[in-house]
Amino acid sequence: MPEKCNSMQGMDTTAERLIDLVRNQGLIRPRDLAPLGIPRVALTRAVRRGELERIGRGLYGLPGRPVSAHGALAEVARRVPKGVVCLLSALRFHGLTTQVPFEVWLAIDNKAIVPKLDYPPLRIVRFSGAALTEGVEEHVVDGVAVRVTGVAKTVADCFKYRNKIGLDVALEALREAWREKRMTSDDLWRYAKVCRVANVMRPYMESLI
Repeated sequence: MPEKCNSMQGMDTTAERLIDLVRNQGLIRPRDLAPLGIPRVALTRAVRRGELERIGRGLYGLPGRPVSAHGALAEVARRVPKGVVCLLSALRFHGLTTQVPFEVWLAIDNKAIVPKLDYPPLRIVRFSGAALTEGVEEHVVDGVAVRVTGVAKTVADCFKYRNKIGLDVALEALREAWREKRMTSDDLWRYAKVCRVANVMRPYMESLI
């Protein structure tokens, strides 16, 4: 009998640690359990008890958790932690476009393997060097840390990839960000150089300043 009690107590402790982990990280993957010594079967048991729910393939969260308009970004961030939300998705996050992209635009390293997700759909863009690492901010979305390009970097990226998203979108982002004083000319010029579009952006920047 004592052995059975000890076993039950161990299960309770594991379940508590699992729920604490989800509360701290917002969403978890099975691979997140190994460093804490929590067996993967604990996920199945927690779902069966109604303590967790399966959000998508390999992704779990608390049932009834509040989900914001940017919930898809949180899901992508947990599945592709080295990715950076960029371009149209970053514009939408910062409130600098009227467009609502149905894909999550994600920057990954030139040599990285393309992630395969059932949902949400991804639009992968290859960045390298400073273009991938500079101007990246971390925001908490639905309890999950999400890496997003900052306003000035996003605007510069839009000019670099204007053939993909349209020059009109880049100009709209530039005007809105400047009008709302979301960036300085120094920041914008810095990232224009990082993205190697300083000459392209110069006339548009000079018309604003």
